[in-house]
Amino acid sequence: MSQKKKSVTRSNRAGLQFPVGRIHRQIREGRYSARVGAGAPVYLAAVLEYLAAEILELAGNASRDNKRVRIIPRHLQLAIRNDEELNKLLQNVTIAAGGVIPNIHSVLLPPKSKKRVEASQQY
Repeated sequence: MSQKKKSVTRSNRAGLQFPVGRIHRQIREGRYSARVGAGAPVYLAAVLEYLAAEILELAGNASRDNKRVRIIPRHLQLAIRNDEELNKLLQNVTIAAGGVIPNIHSVLLPPKSKKRVEASQQY
């Protein structure tokens, strides 16, 4: 009566959603080094999961600001470019169908005349 124990994945042990085993295999097959420690794929999975969660949270906020339910590439672009650290990390990345950040240089804006300012203050 030998009962087989239920296997526990390394992702479950680390409390992660990202697959530690798959990342370990990809590091080994990628030939990044001759040997790969046991902690390296756990650490990498944790970092990737954190980055994904951060980007998805900001993109979800951007989609809610635009009164949408689904996250589209435009929301990812707005989320990444409006966050200073993510923008620096992904500055050389092009997001397909992401568009551009709305920006009009101050020189191109029409000059504010004194008449306009006085007229707006009368009412």
